[in-house]
Amino acid sequence: MADKIIIFSGKQYSGKDTLAKIMLSKLPNFRRCAMGDIIKLEYGKQHNLTYEEIEKNKPMYRQGLIDLGNWGRSQDSDYWLKKIISQDGNIMVTDVRVQHEYDIFKNAGAITIRVNCPRELRAQRGTLIGETDITEIGLDHITAWDFVVENNSTLENLIKKADEIISEIEDKL
Repeated sequence: MADKIIIFSGKQYSGKDTLAKIMLSKLPNFRRCAMGDIIKLEYGKQHNLTYEEIEKNKPMYRQGLIDLGNWGRSQDSDYWLKKIISQDGNIMVTDVRVQHEYDIFKNAGAITIRVNCPRELRAQRGTLIGETDITEIGLDHITAWDFVVENNSTLENLIKKADEIISEIEDKL
């Protein structure tokens, strides 16, 4: 069972992975353990693709990844969560996308971070696919985030926000 958990949520290309990478570089006792990675590895096995190939061509595979993620959740709402929470140590989950995932992690004592970014800026960062899917809109109504980061500026500003969050949560880590 994971000791400490920090979760990130946000729409595609909002900067949640970038924020997590910044925080991981400053919190070496944490490691990334994303549900999307587990789904990508499974998708790769099914389609004879490497993780790197999927990452390099994410827009090409995004709908298939969404479908596989939804399939796993239809088998067992905790299908992907069980793979994450069973990890040892301190983890950062960079892609919490639906209410059930949020609830499970929140109940496990996770620190919750929402990363917001205007659609226009996200579209400049990458091709937006499946914008109305539950995995994109499923947490839009949540207001009980421990931290909300508006990522609509520079990388330096995002680093500053990461430092502020770390300063505020240090005693919980």
